[in-house]
Amino acid sequence: MRVTETAEGEPLPRGAGWVHAARLAEGGPELDAFLAWDEAQVIRDHGRRPRPDVTATFGLHRYAWPACLLITAPWFLLRRVPRIPVEHVAHHRESGAFAVRVTAFACLPGDPAAGLPGARVVPDEEALRAEVRAAAAEHLEPVLGGFGPRTRRRGRALWGLATDEIVEGLWHVARLFDEEARGRRELELLLPGATRPYVGSAAFRDLAGPAGRPLPTRDRASCCLFYTVDPEGTCPTCPRTCDAERVGKSTVAGAS
Repeated sequence: MRVTETAEGEPLPRGAGWVHAARLAEGGPELDAFLAWDEAQVIRDHGRRPRPDVTATFGLHRYAWPACLLITAPWFLLRRVPRIPVEHVAHHRESGAFAVRVTAFACLPGDPAAGLPGARVVPDEEALRAEVRAAAAEHLEPVLGGFGPRTRRRGRALWGLATDEIVEGLWHVARLFDEEARGRRELELLLPGATRPYVGSAAFRDLAGPAGRPLPTRDRASCCLFYTVDPEGTCPTCPRTCDAERVGKSTVAGAS
């Protein structure tokens, strides 16, 4: 995942594999082309044609997971929360690159960036968490509207998927920085439950692993439907996976 911030007045890239998030939100031909990539990948890698709703769910997941990090990673690492509506984001599907235009962001008192154009200082950490939730919802709501009819989900089911993308993306990044414990604490405070439109909480818990070593897992609010193309290849947090299977999958993943 590579992110380029465009300068003021510079247009977002077009053509040659780029798609604008606003076009995905429209649910038209550019979304068709976006999802054709997912369908071709499933056929190539799994030898079967996925159901249309499965293809759309894969495509939504593969966009929303990194798109959420455009907001949550700067918050986690820098305590800054950019506002990036869909009109300000372009994505290159094959390379995974993003181009963004940031005109406003929230930060805490004392941040050296507080005097920059577009900065909005909020009083404390809870106010900054509210900014994360609002910024993510601002970007995701139109995207969910574009993908939603294709996924055959609506309302609560779509926001459950959005909740999972926020949590699991930043959880992954926290592990990369060897800060998993802090990442879990931050996400539990960010999504404690009853924070609409999001569904549920971060939902972390620990399982007893080999030799009693705790293995972290979480209870997802949604299902990505991967089991429909590979029943044995589901991830350790799949809601269809029992705790014993989760321990086995997590142990194998950790060893590899």
